[in-house]
Amino acid sequence: GMTNCQNEMKKAVEAGYWNLFTFNPALKAQGKNPFTLTSKAGDMSKYQDFLSNETRYSRLARAFPERAKELFAKNQEAAEARYEHLTRLVELYK
Repeated sequence: GMTNCQNEMKKAVEAGYWNLFTFNPALKAQGKNPFTLTSKAGDMSKYQDFLSNETRYSRLARAFPERAKELFAKNQEAAEARYEHLTRLVELYK
């Protein structure tokens, strides 16, 4: 529920499910990188645990365990690719 919202957001970032970044075009005029990736690469060993603690994913796993396992693996691959993309953006805006 909402009482654990901040804690759940922290877990999402730690697991690599969610990435924190800022983009401020005004920094370019100051000679600074306008794109800042604040979060570190997620701990992918926590990724599946994070998903299984989310109601929407745990319900899927109970209803369709094999399909959920396949989708969760794809979800983790997508999260890893997203982070790689964000790191490339940091370099692109330098």
